Amino acid sequence: MRAFSAGITLIFTAFLFFSSSHASNEINPTDSFSAELDKLVPAQSDTLEWYRPRSSERERERHRLVETGIIGQGITNPAVIEAMRNVPRHLFVPEAIRAQAYQNNPLPIGYGQTISQPYIVALMAEMLEIEPGDKVLEIGTGSGYHAAVLSELTPYVYSIEIVQPLGERTTKLYEELGYETIQTKIADGYYGWEEHAPFDKIIVTAAAGHVPPPLIEQLSPGGIIAIPVGSPYQTQILMRVLKDEEGNIRTERLLPVRFVPMTGAAEGQ
Repeated sequence: MRAFSAGITLIFTAFLFFSSSHASNEINPTDSFSAELDKLVPAQSDTLEWYRPRSSERERERHRLVETGIIGQGITNPAVIEAMRNVPRHLFVPEAIRAQAYQNNPLPIGYGQTISQPYIVALMAEMLEIEPGDKVLEIGTGSGYHAAVLSELTPYVYSIEIVQPLGERTTKLYEELGYETIQTKIADGYYGWEEHAPFDKIIVTAAAGHVPPPLIEQLSPGGIIAIPVGSPYQTQILMRVLKDEEGNIRTERLLPVRFVPMTGAAEGQ
């Protein structure tokens, strides 16, 4: 069953030190950790600490996937690699197909949605160049796996899901597993989350025909958007959108991908 050790706090330093001991065999997120993000205080200018759940369950499979499907396919960012090692993908996959959780493939999660291929999750996280303390907006909470990986990199993760039962299910899962720094909202992600804007990084986990203008507006100068752009149910292009300090936008085309379509306002644009 689920295996989480409580009270483990990792410290992000410039040298990226990570914990390697996970002995508990039961979920027990009983820490007195406060979910109020404004109470997170950096210990020094380059150090920020926050609680991140840990699981030893199926750890060998997770590490094998990282070696072959993440590092083996060219991901080099040490923080992203460690995040992929630490987040238990099988807990974000429907029980009926959990045996397939550590295959490097997308999997169905219900409501016409999928959990992304682990390599793509790692690639998009690497594209964003996330630093501890960055404020990150995710469009498309889905299974919750992607935001869990992002929350390894920064405690300021905001995620929007348009499918209400899926959003409710994932929010409950975060509570059960102890992902207390991820803030969720059920809404149309096309419009972003203006209340918490601006964002340093934005990631879109569904394909749109264009980059939604509200997301560009809510992106900080110097920020990055990772988004698949193209027609539904066809091959799209994974793009990186960069805003410079003057607010000018440029785009980079990375590789062909296939994502489920972005719904809501994006469908009528």
